[in-house]
Amino acid sequence: MYKIGIVGGTGYTGAELLRLLANHPEVEVKAITSRSEEGKLVADIYPSLRGHYDLKFTTPSVDELAECDLVFFATPHGVAMDQVPALLEKGVKVVDLGADFRIKDTVEWSKWYGMEHRTPDYVAEAVYGLPEINREAIKGARLVANPGCYPTATQLGLIPLLEAGVIDPSDLIADAKSAVSGAGRGANVGTLLCEAGENFKAYGVAGHRHLPEIKQGLQAYTDKQVGLTFVPHLLPMIRGIHSTMYATLLDTDIDLQKLFEERYQDEFFVDVMPEGSLPETRSTKGANFCRIAVYRPQGGNKVVVLSVIDNLVKGASGQAIQNMNIMLDLDENAGLTALGMIP
Repeated sequence: MYKIGIVGGTGYTGAELLRLLANHPEVEVKAITSRSEEGKLVADIYPSLRGHYDLKFTTPSVDELAECDLVFFATPHGVAMDQVPALLEKGVKVVDLGADFRIKDTVEWSKWYGMEHRTPDYVAEAVYGLPEINREAIKGARLVANPGCYPTATQLGLIPLLEAGVIDPSDLIADAKSAVSGAGRGANVGTLLCEAGENFKAYGVAGHRHLPEIKQGLQAYTDKQVGLTFVPHLLPMIRGIHSTMYATLLDTDIDLQKLFEERYQDEFFVDVMPEGSLPETRSTKGANFCRIAVYRPQGGNKVVVLSVIDNLVKGASGQAIQNMNIMLDLDENAGLTALGMIP
């Protein structure tokens, strides 16, 4: 059994890691940290985990975490960059669910996250953890930057088109919606029930932190400059991401359905739905799947891609475990085969 640590165990992604790892056949959680809940039993904070864990939250300690084979960081940005190097030097592998190692240009990162990056050498080393794109690099990595939720749904929807060279990369649009849990567990007026319930609104229209991450990922698949308009919205529900993407076709003879089916035919966690389908967020609730449908409205020169995921699973903790499985040479699907919950 591999020994696993989790830094930042009281947020939604930390709790989701615990839920999913409880059913993993090859790993055991040996350490979970939280400064605010130090000394409390995991099951007292998350009663759904009663009977599965007898761990207590502890203050982060390099010595304790160094006993693990792999450590997840489910922490706010700016935390992992200071703690990860010491663990790597002790031979511990790391998957960071935060944003500290996702964007290769640290000047650009600082612009969006409002602080200087303190470990740029480790950014250069980190492998971007989108398994359907970077599987081989993830296998040999000791540090993986787990993608954000919006970037996961959006990149999986657009990369096949860019790979095939059938769309104009200069004018891409991603109209994306997220459930409220994407904002995290911290108290915030905008995510109060009376504010978010029975309401729907855009945010971050002038610029969102996931924009440079998405553009970086897409740019790798074209030698032309990517132009992306990304507009996120807040949905009055707990889980889910729905990204609707628009692009102009350069080749209107292409069989788009076949293109997507062939690109993802060997990807267990990407479901290209039959022609004419409309993927629903609830079909991925609690599951590590991305469901995709592709359209060419009225047979014109526009392509519309619909992509849905659970923001806490394929958009965060599930994908992190998928990366862990690859890094530890385990069955990639281990612990992640649960189906979506309907209703």
